[in-house]
Amino acid sequence: MMGSRNSSALGTLVERTTRYTVLVPLDFKDSDYVTVSFANKLNTFPEHLRKSMAYDQGSEISSRSNITGLSKTKVYFCDPHSPWQRGTNENTNGLLRQYFPKGTDFRTVPDWLVQEIQDRLNERPRAILDFDTPKERITQLVALKI
Repeated sequence: MMGSRNSSALGTLVERTTRYTVLVPLDFKDSDYVTVSFANKLNTFPEHLRKSMAYDQGSEISSRSNITGLSKTKVYFCDPHSPWQRGTNENTNGLLRQYFPKGTDFRTVPDWLVQEIQDRLNERPRAILDFDTPKERITQLVALKI
């Protein structure tokens, strides 16, 4: 999610089956910086939950093979101009816009606020989850080690 004048960004990682969301503040759109930032966040998940991720056609993820090497997570590119191939992530970005309207400069948003918004999203009941929360569902997945 791009910030004010594309000078800052907030990366969103969403686990597909639980809708659990991890927010990654990005100070730069540089490919190596984004790669390391995403890999570091992905490595906080158990390995069985980080099998693959889908990404749009941005140059900031051109080092996708490095994400795979650093986190054992395969990266797939969606087709250009095809946001429906990343439906869960696009929906999450829409929810985030309630908290961070277009034009937000993410460099001015404190880490504690990003964490608070992440927690709110993960504690929000979802119809698609039979009104469980993403936090409840990911806790079940981690406990089951599927």
